Amino acid sequence: MPAFEYQAQDANGRKCRGSQEADSARHARQLLRERGLRLTHLSEPKKGRGQGSNAQSGTRLGVTDLALLTRQLATLIHAGLPLEEALGAVAAQSEKRRVSQLLAAVRSRVLEGHALATSLMAFPKAFPELFRATVAAGERSGHLGHVLEQLADYTEARHASRQKIQLALVYPLILLVASFSIVGFLLRYVVPDVVKIFINSGQSLPALTQAMIALSSGLRSYGGLLLILLFAAVLAARWGLRQPRLKLRWHVLLLNLPLAGGVLRAMEAARFASTLSILGKSAVPLVDALEISATVIANLAIRQRMLDVARSVREGGTLARGLERSGDIPPMMLHLIASGERAGELDSLLARAAEQQEKTLAARIALVVSLFEPIMLVLMGGVVLLIVMAILLPILSLNQLVN
Repeated sequence: MPAFEYQAQDANGRKCRGSQEADSARHARQLLRERGLRLTHLSEPKKGRGQGSNAQSGTRLGVTDLALLTRQLATLIHAGLPLEEALGAVAAQSEKRRVSQLLAAVRSRVLEGHALATSLMAFPKAFPELFRATVAAGERSGHLGHVLEQLADYTEARHASRQKIQLALVYPLILLVASFSIVGFLLRYVVPDVVKIFINSGQSLPALTQAMIALSSGLRSYGGLLLILLFAAVLAARWGLRQPRLKLRWHVLLLNLPLAGGVLRAMEAARFASTLSILGKSAVPLVDALEISATVIANLAIRQRMLDVARSVREGGTLARGLERSGDIPPMMLHLIASGERAGELDSLLARAAEQQEKTLAARIALVVSLFEPIMLVLMGGVVLLIVMAILLPILSLNQLVN
């Protein structure tokens, strides 16, 4: 069923816009009049943009948009609205056209008789596998509204955690860029003008000053070439990270870094535990939940080990034993998971383990950031000290010559 985009005025004279599914333009006008809207403009659906078409299947949703529409759907379904009406209401309420068109496409597939999870499978870039599997479990259990609320909470929590990490890294990155910029400015513009006086005097210069002059001359002569080489190296690195083998080696190397490796492991463990918890609460089978949770992990090395854990559980092993063999889950989380398996409360203890791991992750990030800042300041001070010494040493030599 095509969707017609309209502009209209409601009973209070306020302007509104949205999309209306109908068999024809005449049918769309009739439906809009029944809703109490006075139509001002109605546009025909464009070719290639029918509901469920390839044009809509490539649509992406931001985390904020996904959490908002999930929360709205959960509220409307809890209020007793049928699924297709809830989808239509959320689509009409959305201020973003691409979100409205995407929901209209999902609603069209639901009206054709597909389940909601099956309808979402046509749009994999907008609705990730975790989202679709959880919705499917909610439909099977008959508690779709409750499951959607859990999904909204999970999506918002993941977004907040990611924002917290990004904000924690902002200041160190600014400090790093400022340090390199200041040093580059000193070497390119300040050092040559100051040292030129000593070069013209014919006096032999100290080794540190000569090295600084050579470095400054190199930057002035080959700065453009260095930037080109740096840009080419970035492109080569991006190409290399698209190759599965090179990307796997890079991820293994990241895990072995002194401080960053521990933070990455804690981050992936928290993501794995929280994803497994939301899937377990939604009545997704444990093996399927493990496989889906593994795909959420960004580090390929840890992802492969978690898939091995899912394979061992499928073969009859326990979850705690498989995670212990992987070596990526902290001991406290392993203890909670083992206790949950023995007591039959795996879902609740997984949620507690995820919450605890989030707190541990925040503490580790704070520690790394607190160490990075003084290290950068000390390195910056050391570089500036070398530049000052390279300038002061010839001055001291001239003073001794005059005396």
